Amino acid sequence: MIVNSRLVVSIVSHAQYPLVSALLDDLQVFCSKDIGLVILTFNVDEQVDLASRKYDFPVKIVHNHTPRGFGTNHNAAFSIVQSDFYCVLNPDIRLTGNPFPALVELASQPSVGVVAPRIVTGSGQREDSARSFPSLRELFMKLAGGKSASVADGIGVTRPDWVAGMFMLFSSRAYRQMNGFDEKYFLYYEDVDVCARLALAGYDRLVCQDVTVVHDARRSSHRNWRFAAMHLRSIFRFFMSDVYRQIRKLQRSSLP
Repeated sequence: MIVNSRLVVSIVSHAQYPLVSALLDDLQVFCSKDIGLVILTFNVDEQVDLASRKYDFPVKIVHNHTPRGFGTNHNAAFSIVQSDFYCVLNPDIRLTGNPFPALVELASQPSVGVVAPRIVTGSGQREDSARSFPSLRELFMKLAGGKSASVADGIGVTRPDWVAGMFMLFSSRAYRQMNGFDEKYFLYYEDVDVCARLALAGYDRLVCQDVTVVHDARRSSHRNWRFAAMHLRSIFRFFMSDVYRQIRKLQRSSLP
């Protein structure tokens, strides 16, 4: 099944239907005229009630028989559409306005691979959702209890190395060229990897600071040993990859 649409939104739920329902309501209130299709993937069994809900955009439901990884789910959704733009949204994103016109305008530029909005917490504090590419030094500092290097606020359009997977609006052309997310990552670092590959292909990664969305963060890896171990495996996979070696080479070549 191939669906043609200018803008497709992909959402994956991990027993998060209340959050998904709230996000769909936000999309209906603020963005219904801009969205051609929402693909909603339920990664695990959960009780849902969408039949009685009415939206001005079609919602295609996918139920997985077994759980799949972040990248695998979003790549599968992308494979059934033909679109100009492809937006990956986490269920815990909330909208206070329509982010898409400004983001699509930026993503329309041939040099742009992915665009993100400015992301804040429920209390209005900036999230560290736009960062420099990680380094081994930063990794050791993080393992010792430090924090990742985020990119400071700016005005207009800023150019971080990578943006977090909670909200990524891709040029479908660039996403297709990258073959989407690397499915060897199950849940973490897919966003770092795809942005690194976009950088190596010459694509810009942008944040539109004039567009803000809210992230209702649910940081399972901070509370669950299984997610923490998965996160750690993904970190080491990235640092052992050819992509990381090429990014380091690119960074060294750009030094004065």
